[in-house]
Amino acid sequence: MKKAARKTPSSPAPRGRPKVRSDALVAAAAAEDAETRIYQSVVSGVMGQRLLPGTKLPEAALCELFDVGRSVVQKALQRLAHDHVVELRPNRGAIVAMPTREEVDKLFEARRVLEAAILPLVARSATKSDFAMLRRQLREEHQAMHSAPQTEWARLASTFHLTLGELSGNPLLARYLTEIISRCALVVAIFQPPGNAACEHDEHARVVDYLEAGKVKEAVAEMDAHLRDLESHIQLVEDQTELSLADMLGLS
Repeated sequence: MKKAARKTPSSPAPRGRPKVRSDALVAAAAAEDAETRIYQSVVSGVMGQRLLPGTKLPEAALCELFDVGRSVVQKALQRLAHDHVVELRPNRGAIVAMPTREEVDKLFEARRVLEAAILPLVARSATKSDFAMLRRQLREEHQAMHSAPQTEWARLASTFHLTLGELSGNPLLARYLTEIISRCALVVAIFQPPGNAACEHDEHARVVDYLEAGKVKEAVAEMDAHLRDLESHIQLVEDQTELSLADMLGLS
């Protein structure tokens, strides 16, 4: 009598990870993209001097313009408020930031102190290739002053200062400088009269000359004078505009 063959128990089917609904992922990605579009549109409008200080940014209007829900708009406005582009007023909505003269003074005071601390570190640690790179940036800056829009001048001018922060070798100082320059760039873009360079090319060049020659005190004094001159061109005047919100956001 033959014995029945033993049946080998089958292994249990492996359990897969819980599936995340693809439509939820798509919706989250779309909301994040819309939030970024709102953020970038407002920043571009401010930097391009279309969105003036005090301009109201009603949530309902932004929802309609970008075809999104209120929660997406609120997240974008919170992000803009964090970066000091807009002010969120309780029960009155958001407006484009309106810095006071005292706030501007404090902002530039902090920047002068910070950059004065950075320059000696740059003089100590920068190499010949670092100075060569700075001079290439200065050539681009000079060309932009004669051929590019004012917004491009501002971008290159900020890049020069941010590069000095990186060359300091201190990531904390570089991070603080990035934040403060971002705020200064917005103030300059809003309030500096058209036709003025955000930073003077010759002043930047003299700072580099002094640093490369090891003349730290002279470099710090030049930078201090440079930043004071930049601040002196800021005119806290509120202009009026008849543009629609869509025009100011560059959506029409």
